[in-house]
Amino acid sequence: MKTSKLIIVMSIAATTLLSGCANSPNHQPVSSSRSSSSNAYSTERYGVVDDIQFIPGSKGGIAGSGVGAGTIIGGVVGGVLGHQVGGGTGQDIATVAGVVGGAVVGHELEKSSQQQNDSYNIRVRLNNGDDLMINVENINDLRIGDRVRIDNGQISRY
Repeated sequence: MKTSKLIIVMSIAATTLLSGCANSPNHQPVSSSRSSSSNAYSTERYGVVDDIQFIPGSKGGIAGSGVGAGTIIGGVVGGVLGHQVGGGTGQDIATVAGVVGGAVVGHELEKSSQQQNDSYNIRVRLNNGDDLMINVENINDLRIGDRVRIDNGQISRY
């Protein structure tokens, strides 16, 4: 009996400690040195592309995967369910397998719910001298120096 409680406590502690190894995605904030006083997306505007920054999403690689609440909760639930199976050494093995399996399932569920796509921050120097930052998923054929039109939040070359 003491062994099974020790295994549960050790499994929960290991899952909790592993959550400290998580890496959070590195996102840069969108900012501009000067901004328009009116709503940037309410009217048609013209300008020149000043800068394009790639913003990576977290698509499940090692750097952006992280270990969070889903992993921890999954591990705890899996351990509790695994502990209900068998007796003696078999129960201990089922508990550990439940912790590991639950943590994996919880991590995958969390990862799929937080999946983000890559995007681009495009800084446009408007004809009136103001800067405008627009975030888009695809830059298509835009390059720095291109003359662009911004209409209802959509950017295109002209």
